[in-house]
Amino acid sequence: MLELSDLKKTFDDGTVAFEGVNLTVNQGEFVVLLGPSGSGKTTLIRSISGLIDAEVGDILFEGEKLTQETYVRFKRQLGIVFQDFNLVENLTSLNNVLTGLLFSSNIPMSLFYLFNKKQKLKALEMLDNVGLLEKSHSRVSNLSGGQKQRVGIARALVKRPTLLLADEPVASLDPVISFAIMKLLRNLSKEFGITVICSLHQVDLALEFSDRVVGLANGKILIDAKTGSVTKSKIQKVYQGNSQGLTFG
Repeated sequence: MLELSDLKKTFDDGTVAFEGVNLTVNQGEFVVLLGPSGSGKTTLIRSISGLIDAEVGDILFEGEKLTQETYVRFKRQLGIVFQDFNLVENLTSLNNVLTGLLFSSNIPMSLFYLFNKKQKLKALEMLDNVGLLEKSHSRVSNLSGGQKQRVGIARALVKRPTLLLADEPVASLDPVISFAIMKLLRNLSKEFGITVICSLHQVDLALEFSDRVVGLANGKILIDAKTGSVTKSKIQKVYQGNSQGLTFG
């Protein structure tokens, strides 16, 4: 489904975010990018999403090279869950979810939240899927962190994307809520047949919910293996010199 070929990204100050990244993600996989802060996970996800450009290498989606022109079609099939939720706090949960349909509807109408009945029903159904139907008309500013991320997931999935990128979706949540959010992401991805690339630094969550682990350190891939074959010694190499997230439950 998605292929990364020799990707490299260097920041303006000369720091290399990642280099020599070669990765193939298959349809329906739940892939976790695992590594400590600064390992290149977020920058890699932002590069795939088109939010930033990788100056070297290619990204192919369903066999088509992503360019300025093809990214427009790609984004119609892409959902994104953000670490900081990226919601409009003074809007209701329902209206936040409806923004996920902006690129698949009448844009001038949707800018004024003039969505049709079918779209509103889709958004309500997705809020129900994430367990927040009763909060559909509540302002996001009144929700807890875990509830906000559920709204973020509903917004990302309302258009039924084929690929979901989740950038540290539980970084700001406590362990119990983090587990629940990751379980929800996993269950919905399998229910709807959505391929997921999720960045995490929590080892226990990566091993619990992923099909495959891609371990990054200093911008390079050190692990690329099915989750069941990932050993503690391999993970320790990813976190060598950095104990952040190195828990095995």
